[in-house]
Amino acid sequence: MRAIKVVDYDPCWPRLFAEISAEISILLGDRLLSIDHIGSTSVPGLAAKPKIDLDAVTISDEFLPTAIEVVRAADFVFHGDTGEQRWAFTRDHHAYGFKLYLCGPNNRAHRDRILFRDHLRVHPERAKAYAELKRRLAAEAGGDWDFYTGGKTAFVSETVSAGCLEDMKWSAQRTPCHYRLIAIAPPRDDLALADMVGRADKTFLFHAFHQ
Repeated sequence: MRAIKVVDYDPCWPRLFAEISAEISILLGDRLLSIDHIGSTSVPGLAAKPKIDLDAVTISDEFLPTAIEVVRAADFVFHGDTGEQRWAFTRDHHAYGFKLYLCGPNNRAHRDRILFRDHLRVHPERAKAYAELKRRLAAEAGGDWDFYTGGKTAFVSETVSAGCLEDMKWSAQRTPCHYRLIAIAPPRDDLALADMVGRADKTFLFHAFHQ
């Protein structure tokens, strides 16, 4: 079995991501919504397998078949659907590799990976615990990738849940939730203000105020 290698963070990983994402952008052009660096190499300071993971998100699911064929025709190995409506491709080099996932917008697996990445980026103690877990699992796995991946499942699930809660709290802080309605008699000679708030009524002008 091929040994599982977890290495110290390499400052060149962001540059490698930028290079491969530029290539994917040229390949897919206006079919692309975003390209996101995901996985452990996307978290500064985090130990990782030396493989750059990235999600390429198309602007619509209907563009996926064409996008898949375009990438297949490039210098990538196609691995098919991961079971999450994400299509995987790899490219390997002697010291590092790339793993590209194509998916449509609103893909849940993509969302979860962004939540996981962002949570580790702002919680260094959690990232440190993840690095320690990965090193231990890699040493114990003896090349068994199912053992290695399965050993991370609970940690990943807990981190995604924590990231989701943080995201919901942040969204709630930005979104006004409570309003009260106040009726104000407008000046007889000025209905422009009423038009501005969507009610050209000569009797009442309604404003919604954040409470």
